[in-house]
Amino acid sequence: MKKPWKVMSSLAIAASLLLAGCTSDEAGKEADKKASTEEKKVSASTISVPVADYQFDTAGNMFAYAEFELSGEPLVEGLGLDLDVLDPRVVDAPTKFDYTAGVEAYEYSEEAMYEVVEKSGLGLHLIHGPMVKEMADQEGKSADEVLGNRFYTLADAVGYPREEIFTNMFPTFMEYASGDPHYIEEVDISEYAASEDGAYVPNYQVNFKTLRWDREKMDKILNPAAYGGTFLKQALWAGDFLGGFHTVDGDEELEGETPKDDEDDDNIALGVSSADGMQGMILVEEIWNKLNYIQGGLFYNQQDQTLTSIGVGTAYDPAKGLVYLPHKVKVVEDGNSQAPNASALEVEDSKSVLADQWLMLWPASEFYGMTDQRTANENVAPSFRALFDSKPYPSAPKENIDEDAANDKVSSDPFSVNRDILLHVFKNMDSMHFNQEAGTFVTEHDGTVQGSYVDTFNAGYTMESLRIFERAIDGLPVGYASGEAAEGLNTSEGKRAIELIQQQADFMLTNLVMESGLVAKGFTIGEGADEEVTLDAQLGAIRGLTSAYLATKDEKYRDAARSIYTVMDEQFWDDKARAYFTSGDQMRYTPYTAGGIAAVYRLAINNLSNLEGDVDQPEALEIETITSRYTEFFDAVIDGPSLNEGMQVSEFWDTGDFYLKDDDSGNTDQDQVPQIQAGHGEFGISPILVPVEVKK
Repeated sequence: MKKPWKVMSSLAIAASLLLAGCTSDEAGKEADKKASTEEKKVSASTISVPVADYQFDTAGNMFAYAEFELSGEPLVEGLGLDLDVLDPRVVDAPTKFDYTAGVEAYEYSEEAMYEVVEKSGLGLHLIHGPMVKEMADQEGKSADEVLGNRFYTLADAVGYPREEIFTNMFPTFMEYASGDPHYIEEVDISEYAASEDGAYVPNYQVNFKTLRWDREKMDKILNPAAYGGTFLKQALWAGDFLGGFHTVDGDEELEGETPKDDEDDDNIALGVSSADGMQGMILVEEIWNKLNYIQGGLFYNQQDQTLTSIGVGTAYDPAKGLVYLPHKVKVVEDGNSQAPNASALEVEDSKSVLADQWLMLWPASEFYGMTDQRTANENVAPSFRALFDSKPYPSAPKENIDEDAANDKVSSDPFSVNRDILLHVFKNMDSMHFNQEAGTFVTEHDGTVQGSYVDTFNAGYTMESLRIFERAIDGLPVGYASGEAAEGLNTSEGKRAIELIQQQADFMLTNLVMESGLVAKGFTIGEGADEEVTLDAQLGAIRGLTSAYLATKDEKYRDAARSIYTVMDEQFWDDKARAYFTSGDQMRYTPYTAGGIAAVYRLAINNLSNLEGDVDQPEALEIETITSRYTEFFDAVIDGPSLNEGMQVSEFWDTGDFYLKDDDSGNTDQDQVPQIQAGHGEFGISPILVPVEVKK
């Protein structure tokens, strides 16, 4: 671009504080860190974990990192940990589990999102977003000028200083299905800011120019699971970053009392902090443009066989003609290498795929919980109401937030456009993918005929997405608080979601659980269950049945999930490899598998672990056993036994790999994960997940 973007990175803002030198009291901790690292290397030497494929799968990665996020800080904080004691410089403290979950899983999750939506260029540039274009047309200005000024407006709303200018960001509003995560030029690790102890902030943390991926190696497909999975990451982090207010002078987080707190007091601003608030604003800006782009032309009209816009979600009736999100839409770019836009869209695969739909339903439900302005819902955080009160984001028309669905209308504001997409997806999942006679969700619908195959993993995650949908539509807490009990609005849509969850759960118990206690990979209606059992199937079943328990409070679903978890741990876990078999005698891990494991450990700790009243008390469901599995799995499979092995292919200071003037090793924390410029290629690789195979 001709001028730098007026944007920020929470990394660089906090860097000068986090890069303070170790005090004398920390010398012992540093020694313990090195000893712990050496112990890891020795214990992991009995296995190899080579990379199977470097192609970046957007949907799988963003899904996995969403589960990593939820199994990170929210998990350890829920167990009573004071998050202030976590320090990326002090490995395995205060405990090995606390560090693995609260630092590694959580920070890996955050940084990978930024790689996709701010740095890599993996998609369409925000300068071409429909809301940016609308503002440019209204103001009679160029899109680049409008977007630059827009970021100033967002900065003002969170009390972030305008003079902090970070350059060469590539904000995306639509993300592609896949790409090559290797950097295409030498990463600029030269010094930007120094610290007294020899540590420094590298230039790439404030200037993203050298962090691009190769556009020629991108799969320029708009796939709902990919842009939906990214939407999920954006919505979860935006909800975290903007879920409160803060003081301008002291950057102190405030819960907030009213939606007018930031208007009534000049010393109060949106966001839990200035830096996090700004990052949250950027994410919402990307989401808002994404949603309007989807609403305005990414749905497929089966009757006309063309891409189309959608109308009001409350009025949509699939029986009168299907309008749904197709599996693949090919993008023909306009040739602009710096800020590409789509010159044409071509439907490459028009079928509806269940994985696409639940990976859109889940994030749209999360965002609905943020944007909800309905007068009947009194449970929305004051900071969220303040965010969408016309400054800086437009509020919904009064017709769309009253209790009369008949007067709803199409609007581009965040709440309305998200509502319309959410209800279209929900109704299509019910109409196109749910087999009412069998009581289960099928994986595909070609637009005319419903398929007959039930995939256990996707059926389980469909149940979880429906649980979040029910909570959002009924006005219950979502995001990090989605497990909390509360009184809802009892909407008809919420009731239908609960019915679907129950029927799918009962189908699973009746048709998918085998004599061994494990769950079949899938089921073909009219033929029966597969003979094959896979790790993914167990993970999906545990996820789904736990969702059914949380949604209905029926103990039979918890009992079933506990039983499957116990048998899975007994029959799939290998002590030597410190990992699960994924199918037969193979240990082949994809990001979906990794995300499912992180989720199931979280559920096991929070919902399935042994309670005093449980008749059976399996060792596998003791919290100490679960947390041990969590850390062992992360060490062996995610981090890997060496610098060129493991699913997480790079990292930087958020997880302890600080840049030091006298250390050019590319691995200053001496763990198994290299710095981004030092691993897996000539110029290094982004901090993302790749498929691996564990070998003993």
